[in-house]
Amino acid sequence: MNKVDWLDGAVFYEIYPQSFKDTNSDGIGDFAGIAEKLDYIKELGCTAIWMNPCYDSPFLDAGYDVRDYYLAAPRYGTNDDLKRLFGQVHERGMHILLDLVPGHTSWEHEWFRESCKAARNEYTDRYIWTDNTWEAPCGMNALIGISERVGACGVNFFSHQPALNYGYYKPDPAKPWQQSTDSEGAKATLEAMKDIMRFWLGMGCDGFRVDMAHSLVKNDEDGKGTIKLWQDVRAFLDREFPDAAMVSEWGEPDKSLLGGFHMDFLLHFGPSHYNDLFRCEKPFFGGNGDASEFVARYLESRRKAGADGLICIPSGNHDMVRLAKYLHGDELKMAFAFLLSMPGAPFIYYGDEIGMRYVEDIPSVEGGYERTGSRSPMQWDSTVNAGFSAAPRDRLYIPIDPADDRPTVEAQINVPGSLLGEVREMCRLRAEHKALQSRGDIEFICDGKPGEPLVYIRSCESGRVLVILNPTDKECTFALDEKISEPVYRVGKSAHGSAGGITAAPRSAGWYVM
Repeated sequence: MNKVDWLDGAVFYEIYPQSFKDTNSDGIGDFAGIAEKLDYIKELGCTAIWMNPCYDSPFLDAGYDVRDYYLAAPRYGTNDDLKRLFGQVHERGMHILLDLVPGHTSWEHEWFRESCKAARNEYTDRYIWTDNTWEAPCGMNALIGISERVGACGVNFFSHQPALNYGYYKPDPAKPWQQSTDSEGAKATLEAMKDIMRFWLGMGCDGFRVDMAHSLVKNDEDGKGTIKLWQDVRAFLDREFPDAAMVSEWGEPDKSLLGGFHMDFLLHFGPSHYNDLFRCEKPFFGGNGDASEFVARYLESRRKAGADGLICIPSGNHDMVRLAKYLHGDELKMAFAFLLSMPGAPFIYYGDEIGMRYVEDIPSVEGGYERTGSRSPMQWDSTVNAGFSAAPRDRLYIPIDPADDRPTVEAQINVPGSLLGEVREMCRLRAEHKALQSRGDIEFICDGKPGEPLVYIRSCESGRVLVILNPTDKECTFALDEKISEPVYRVGKSAHGSAGGITAAPRSAGWYVM
């Protein structure tokens, strides 16, 4: 696998295009709005963008139900507009990943329409169909009675998202409709996905964040079939697009990185304990939580990932409640002091850098349900609709945060001590200190048990940085056989002490160059 050097110092900014910036007053964000705000993203200190799906879609699941992989969604702009955006990103020395959705399509996709026909055709085996209308694929929900074809079609998520066929790792001989991973149908699906990647990489995108990357091969308990599939993709990329970056939504770096991904997302569900830090009744950064199980799982994942494995820790994303639902004031700054000092490329979800809130009790939009409150429009300034759109308020894609004191970029951009100002400063320092970047090593000194700080040393061949995070309301002392200097960054008061014992002030965070 080719190394993509720019990932070593990358800080990503996740853009949910519907909600970022609307330039044509239709209430929905667009490519031109993203282009308009590229300088803001760069000045924040982000060097790369992950953009959620922007392909043609009926938008029953916010674009994760793709109708045409080769066509930009008209509500955002044209393919030419998207190609132009790639160029504008590159002009600023930045990179951009598209969101690849390989596991399913919309039921409006032409592939699926053709696969529903009784007569065999090129797309008959593009999806997972049983040979009995009354039998759903084992372990899956299904579409039943929707076509002239005899059989039921499995779905991956919502009922309008039929699952693409990449085969079964261990087909059941009693179920002849379960095709193997080397069947013609499964191989054709994989080749079709490679063609899609060729198209957008040829247009100028820098790679992909891959949705549900772990889910493609079915009956694949240990992930061996899916790993082999992605190794095939990696070989294709190394031949044709060696600089393409690949980031997986998998949550098991020992598997995704073996499959050829450069980085794996730390997921908010499953065994990671990621949300023990930010989103639970007693979050660690709220001052009375426990980070130790997160640390244990993180170290296990890092060990499995190997020396070159990178694990991404996001501030949030479009699938989880925002940081500011549970954390406030300096707690948010301490959370970012953690996020921006950990190995792997950090991902900042749009608006988290100003403390945008989770908007409660708004109707579901495009399959968002409880996630909709984290997808509200970006808050730029104090003008109409917080500067997101000049459309009438009732035409906005998602309602704006109605609070009079909603945070905005304008209110924080030049204000000392604002969350936005602090995030910018931390991004600047991360870029300045190689030890804080993606590939720097990490050694935990304290693992954040209840009532204790989270302390670790980041290191590389050119230096070391001690990170102390004490969100508790009491002084905490820990053993360290070195003196510390004044911090290059801090929240609250500096830690103090001499070799042997360091005391962290209550509600404080600091980065100390050693």
